[in-house]
Amino acid sequence: MLINTVMTHSQQLRRRLGAAALLVAALVTSSACSGDDQPGPAAAATPSGEPKTLDGAKAAAQTVFDRFSGGDFGGAWELYTAAGKAAITRADYIKLNETCARHGLPIELTSARLDGPGKAVVIARQKGAAQSYTMRYEHNAWKLAPAKQGLALYAKGADKAIALQKKAGTC
Repeated sequence: MLINTVMTHSQQLRRRLGAAALLVAALVTSSACSGDDQPGPAAAATPSGEPKTLDGAKAAAQTVFDRFSGGDFGGAWELYTAAGKAAITRADYIKLNETCARHGLPIELTSARLDGPGKAVVIARQKGAAQSYTMRYEHNAWKLAPAKQGLALYAKGADKAIALQKKAGTC
């Protein structure tokens, strides 16, 4: 989980257009009428584990963000989905983030919504930059699902990922 605060003009434009498209999509869907705290039947609590609710997803996401910003990268990795954990070892995740991450800066959860059964989208902000994340409900717990770009970077291993981040100016 890396938040890059340096963007080119075209990246800023794409982000604004993407945000506008998300806003339009949210306004058109029926979930926009229900409000954040009114989960549907698919979001019922499970007999064991974390609640399968928007509040449960938000709490899990904030835990991931707190661990990450506090430098507990191993703890953050523990809250990844199975696919996220399969893409990078715990040791490589720690090495990559100890080298490149901007830890120590708080990550604030600014909004969230359910996006079907077992899936939530959360928006977090760190040092003025906002980014969306997907939370998935796996094995009775909410887990952070790394974006495709993150999975691709992680698959390269820590050393190559660090070199690529340094080349891009994000490390």
